[in-house]
Amino acid sequence: MRIAFYAPFKPLDHPRPSGDLTTALGLTRFLAGRGHEIQVASRLRARNLASRPWLWPLAALEALRAGMGRADVWLTHHAYYKSPDVIGPWASRRMGIPYAVFQGIYSTKRRKTPATRLGFELNRRSLLAADVVFSNRRLDMENLRRLLPGERLCYVAPGIDPAAFARDPEAGQALRGAWGAGARPVVATVAMFRDDVKSQGLRYLITRLGGLDRDFLLVLAGDGETRAELEALAGEHLPGRALFLGQVPRARLRDVYSAADLFAFPGIRESLGMVYLEAQAAGLPVVAFDNGGIPEVTRPGETALLTPPFDDGAFTGAVSRLLGDPDLRRTMGGAAAGYVRDHHDAQRNFAVVEERLLQLVGRRA
Repeated sequence: MRIAFYAPFKPLDHPRPSGDLTTALGLTRFLAGRGHEIQVASRLRARNLASRPWLWPLAALEALRAGMGRADVWLTHHAYYKSPDVIGPWASRRMGIPYAVFQGIYSTKRRKTPATRLGFELNRRSLLAADVVFSNRRLDMENLRRLLPGERLCYVAPGIDPAAFARDPEAGQALRGAWGAGARPVVATVAMFRDDVKSQGLRYLITRLGGLDRDFLLVLAGDGETRAELEALAGEHLPGRALFLGQVPRARLRDVYSAADLFAFPGIRESLGMVYLEAQAAGLPVVAFDNGGIPEVTRPGETALLTPPFDDGAFTGAVSRLLGDPDLRRTMGGAAAGYVRDHHDAQRNFAVVEERLLQLVGRRA
């Protein structure tokens, strides 16, 4: 298949890593690896398009240009009210090819606010035009059923390459030596230091762990505009017990996970959180909030201890329990690695997308 691909939220070559970008890259690499041709139909970033009218003529020109291309199917990645796809529906119709959306999100509460109403309507129209909408969140599937019939919806469980994060004891031991961890348990966390819920979660983690009367090392992988503030906070609450690594290339994260004993990150309103899959694939038990999409990428009680959001006692208690029980860490870590292999292998899960796209192309032909 020749696939016209468009990511209105964030293009494939965007320099800032995120779970959304990881999913888009994984999907396109899988399809390319299966012999399909990925054609980037447009690089127009439509974030906040509804409130940026100066971009509307450019969007119209992009739709016209993209519609002059040749492909077998159009695939848009991540369309929602903040970054609606205003190019794909028109261009695919002009080319006479099926239109599909991966990670389409429909939130009716956005139509109630004047500031988000236009974005909501633009996104709604693009979803209505889709021959199929793929979703990797069950909550999004529930919302989409209010708009589209079941035969035009398809759930795809989120996935990674488990082998890419399988535990490497030798690399982990080398890092522990470089960090001076010694026999201390290592708590790992991985996040972008953005000034939003990511940094809010990191602040919560640092301050709450600071109250634990245990010897451990908190290792933080990530970077961003709040790094100086977070380092100062760690110096106050976790003196001698926190290490900031900066941004770690995704290919090297396995070493970080392999050097750790558990993974902790609250994940405030986390959509999914690919880091939870990565950490579990490396055999780490997880501590996080029981909210958002986190229960979809963990097995609560078996691979993760999920706590009510902002329940300080429950959260610090879960971390403390794992810090003090090496056998429990090993048992949950082993279950975590098996869980990701069995349920969140991207190669297996993305095959569902390929099959559905081939069906659409076959029917259209």
